[in-house]
Amino acid sequence: MAINNQKIIEEILGIAVSTGADLAEVYWELTRNGTTTLMGGRIDAIADNTVSGVGIRAFLGTRTVYGSTSDISREGLIKCAKAVAEAMGEGKAEQNIVLKPTAVADIHPVKINPFTADNKAKCDLLRLATDAARAYDNRVVQSVGNLITVDHTIQIANTEGLFKTDRHVRTRMAVSAVASSGGENQNGSCSPGRGMGLEVFDLFAPEDIGRTAAAQAITNLEADYCPAGQMPVAIENGFGGVIFHEACGHSLEATSVGTGRSQMCGKMGQKIANEKVTAIDDGTIPNAWGSVNIDDEGNPTQRNVLIENGVLKSYMVDRLGSRRMGMPMTGNSRRQSYAYEPTSRMTNTFIDNGPDKNEDIIASIEYGLYAKSMGGGSVNPLTGAFNFAVNEGYIIRNGKICEAVRGASLIGTGSEILQDIDMVGQNLDTAQGMCGSSSGSVPTDVGQPLIRVSKITVGGR
Repeated sequence: MAINNQKIIEEILGIAVSTGADLAEVYWELTRNGTTTLMGGRIDAIADNTVSGVGIRAFLGTRTVYGSTSDISREGLIKCAKAVAEAMGEGKAEQNIVLKPTAVADIHPVKINPFTADNKAKCDLLRLATDAARAYDNRVVQSVGNLITVDHTIQIANTEGLFKTDRHVRTRMAVSAVASSGGENQNGSCSPGRGMGLEVFDLFAPEDIGRTAAAQAITNLEADYCPAGQMPVAIENGFGGVIFHEACGHSLEATSVGTGRSQMCGKMGQKIANEKVTAIDDGTIPNAWGSVNIDDEGNPTQRNVLIENGVLKSYMVDRLGSRRMGMPMTGNSRRQSYAYEPTSRMTNTFIDNGPDKNEDIIASIEYGLYAKSMGGGSVNPLTGAFNFAVNEGYIIRNGKICEAVRGASLIGTGSEILQDIDMVGQNLDTAQGMCGSSSGSVPTDVGQPLIRVSKITVGGR
């Protein structure tokens, strides 16, 4: 249950700042996580767990102390607040704290809460998806489906008087398929989700999710290995945006910029990308996977234009980053749970539609790679160096998409790829992921239209 006694919260905040902190914050969370797994046509597991606790943070300039507890009794909260105060220092101070409860407008309505639906309904959805995957081709030998559901409620208060409560529900289906022939196995996957309840499957039919995963597995089973070398690459929409997210997005978070560990430090107002590139982080998109009404410091999320026509316009800034950088907060403070101190994170981050027709992008490439579906990878925010797998790729010859190839990867640096994106199409779409950083794993959308990178190193054989 929430800490429904406002006076107790004011008391806890007062203790947290009692040794000289200039601001304190209390964050309460109640999150229910559910996962239903179907494998081989049978339910393999049903998991349901609840996370509940409180995080208390104190600020003194750009110094912070953070403590957390699962004991939300008055005694437990006082103990945690005293520990935070003692770690902050030996001074003595008092603040007159009066909380001002403020209603939060919910722009992410939920019609069918997955935790009120019966298990049979959820299992039937998974069965539709996995049956469709196996029926796609007799070489599909395995399909596994996961239905992932979250019901997340938070309450945030601080010594400036802020006192807000918010709730957010998310639903996602992830299907993987294995295709086999001649002793060789290849994988495919599809995993759409939204900040919605089970009505999300009005947007994404389970059968389509299963068939998409199976089709990718079959394509890779029939494909030859990708040749290596530097070449132009057309990267498709949706999860193709993971390259911007990882190679450039993290470098625009105050977590890196505010501590001088980003390739984008000191470049505000400078041209850092091709003029066709406009990149946005927008936490206000209704029911999007990475959207929230308020961030984890209680600030409303907003639409932040990060790069406009190639020029760096904004960073993503949390409270600590704001103090370090002297810039306003942008509604990007996020954390996995009460056990993590929040920091600046992306929400729904994408390259916006550009001026080029998609067919012209493919036609412009004499020889190169069409990356239809991207996978995971790694990046160094300081240097921007990245390496990403291509889950499904094809060779382009004479402006036409030809044979499928597998085993491709894209290797480069964020600053270079921003300059080398020289064509931007018009079919913007997003895809869902979980982003890990110092404040844990949080849901984020990545996205873009079809783009062309004029040259990039392709790893292969």
